[in-house]
Amino acid sequence: MGTVGGTGEAESGAGPGPSETPDRGRPGSLWAPLRRRLFRALWIAQLVANTGTWMQIVGAQWLMGDLGGGAFSIALVQTATTLPVFLLVVPAGALGDILDRRHLLLVSQAITFTGAAALAALTATGVTTQALLLALSALMAVGQAFSTPAFQAIQPELVGREEIPQAALLNGANGNLARAVGPALGGVLIALSGPAATFALNAASFLGVIAVLFAWRRPPDHRPLGAEYIHDAIRAGARYVRSAPSFGAVLWCTVTFAFFASGMWALLPALARGPLGLGAGGYGTLLGAVGLGAIAGAFTLPRLGVRLGQNAIVASAAVSYAVMMAVIGTVGNLAVVIAALFLSGMTWIAVLSTLGASSLLLLPEWTRARALAYYQLAFMGGQAIGALVWGAVAGHTGLAAAFLLPAAALVLSTPVGLRRVPLPTGHLDMRQARHFPEPPSDLASHEGPVLVVIEWCVRPENAAAFAAAMRPVGQARRRTGATMWGLFRDMEDPDVFVETFTVATAYEHLRQHFERGTIRDRELQEQALALVAPGTRPHVRHLIWSYAALPGPGAEGPELMSLASLLRPR
Repeated sequence: MGTVGGTGEAESGAGPGPSETPDRGRPGSLWAPLRRRLFRALWIAQLVANTGTWMQIVGAQWLMGDLGGGAFSIALVQTATTLPVFLLVVPAGALGDILDRRHLLLVSQAITFTGAAALAALTATGVTTQALLLALSALMAVGQAFSTPAFQAIQPELVGREEIPQAALLNGANGNLARAVGPALGGVLIALSGPAATFALNAASFLGVIAVLFAWRRPPDHRPLGAEYIHDAIRAGARYVRSAPSFGAVLWCTVTFAFFASGMWALLPALARGPLGLGAGGYGTLLGAVGLGAIAGAFTLPRLGVRLGQNAIVASAAVSYAVMMAVIGTVGNLAVVIAALFLSGMTWIAVLSTLGASSLLLLPEWTRARALAYYQLAFMGGQAIGALVWGAVAGHTGLAAAFLLPAAALVLSTPVGLRRVPLPTGHLDMRQARHFPEPPSDLASHEGPVLVVIEWCVRPENAAAFAAAMRPVGQARRRTGATMWGLFRDMEDPDVFVETFTVATAYEHLRQHFERGTIRDRELQEQALALVAPGTRPHVRHLIWSYAALPGPGAEGPELMSLASLLRPR
């Protein structure tokens, strides 16, 4: 029992903060996150690892061609590196929220190292086949699946909240600097020593990340109710994503862009080998142009972001990327293709860093890794399926059509999609806050389902505004654990509204009280509270489903009370 809005107690933040003092540089500076020792060390280690990964990608795609693979088989290399992420990233995200993220990252890096080392050894001995190449590429992707949500989720622990957009840009520049250097190094090594050398250096590149993570003394997670079970954590993450429309807009933009934009990445090796007539070194140069463009984009995007806003940046960058993709696939002039690849790198990082920073700012600590898993699911799934589709198009109609079709679709879909599902532009405070009234002291965690009934007294003139204010409150209840939610108006007393929601177990409801509330959720509830009748407070009741209240066949026993009888004035 109780009333809504009792304590209004706010917690200190959305999880462990950075271990060092705030950046004393210019606010909004691109370099501010690098002044933090742990972020800087991990950033450098990631740069080495990303460089090795791009060397491995070039080697794998080139080796597939040497093993007799055509355009479709070469495109399958990208599918092998993304499809495992598509299949495993959701449970991996749940593990990132219920396990120590540092330990999970160490295990995932060990898996990736094992796959890279095995591929290097097998290729050096000359026994690698197309199937083995795809299988070991997929094993490395398994390690990536378990590391990506956790790595993204720890970013707010490494930098301040105000530095998250800059951290997203720096991480994007990291990957793209590696894309500029890695393919060129990979092409040189392939020419000098063969693909096995690129695979061996890729395996060695993960040792730096493992060393930094091993040295990190991450504070223990604060979980008053202990860790969740994996199946419960997966369901909670899915429920959160379904009930978070702002985050859903980010996911929609991500999957649309990834699906159509994947055509260039999947088919660029075939374009280099075929119409452009390039060798491994030339292919590395093409990828290097994309990476250099992305680095240039990292410097220009902060100024553009202030002027244009998120929706305008994503729309203009996606359309520009599509135009560059059409140029790359249809113009046979190498200089023009390199220039178009440079510009495509700028637009690529503009879209992805904007979407990535939005994701981090929209998610609370308790579900950050598992919700970011859906972001990766949208991105990697779009890439994996897109690579298959555009590879098949190239096999049937030629490379030019496989570049032009996704480019045209991206131009048509981006403005329409952003009009129908715009990205959020306001600031949402997702720090933890306890705004629920205290639950009954005798609420046992094994009991359930739990029915929460809240009676609100609202004057008729405020009824419409109250119903509108309660819709986002209902979404907040679902995000934090409610399986069903409803708002009813008393037919006999029009001043009374009854809110009901069910939670699967008392354990889940206790998590709503102690772990999952945010300042944003509290603000939504306060907007509804402002419309209640003066001098009244909502009245809360907790009801537990009891099978003991159900009489057996032919046996006498207490009747199960209906919801109507529970709400009837007594």
